Amino acid sequence: MTATQSDPVLYGYFRSTAAYRVRIALGLKGVIAEHRFVHLRNGEQNEEAYLKINPAGLVPYWIDGELQLAQSLAIIEYLDETCPEPPLLPDSAAARAVAREMALAVCSDIHPIGNLRVLKRLGDLAIDDTARNAWSQHWISIGFEALEKRLASIGGGPFAFGTRPTLPDICIVPQVFNARRFGVDLAPYPRIRAIDAAASEIDAFAAAAPHRQPDAT
Repeated sequence: MTATQSDPVLYGYFRSTAAYRVRIALGLKGVIAEHRFVHLRNGEQNEEAYLKINPAGLVPYWIDGELQLAQSLAIIEYLDETCPEPPLLPDSAAARAVAREMALAVCSDIHPIGNLRVLKRLGDLAIDDTARNAWSQHWISIGFEALEKRLASIGGGPFAFGTRPTLPDICIVPQVFNARRFGVDLAPYPRIRAIDAAASEIDAFAAAAPHRQPDAT
């Protein structure tokens, strides 16, 4: 299917892990959206035209009729409430709380420290590429160590909560992509690697991969 004028719009960038999460959720839900591309490396997020759309100058950004949303988790939970099948959260209140905890561990603890604007600011402060790469490796590794232990405490698999992907998996897979970009050794994280491997067999995850996007450069 192709997008129509009445379809929602997702602003993103092929290598943005936050936009990657939303693409996965869209695929799992079977929701069609028009994709518009904001080239972060070229600074398009800071141009007046985009800042009029999203004053924060970040992606993803979601427009669905009169609703406009930033922040990947807010967009994903909106999709889960408006398109409830398949559910992206576990059945019980306790499990849903743990799922959100793990998603936030990625989205709040790991990802923001190493996103493009932070790395650019480190460059502005005369931190060279080698040191910036080591910075990213350090914070991803610390985050993955905690996440791996949390996943081990839940058990099961191959996904965080059994045989179907839920919110933590949607957040973990893009962060694994980022970890590989920065040369993080994934050997110490068997549960995380198992989630990534299982996700690679699902069309929604495969189609959302950065190299599959029209703006991939």
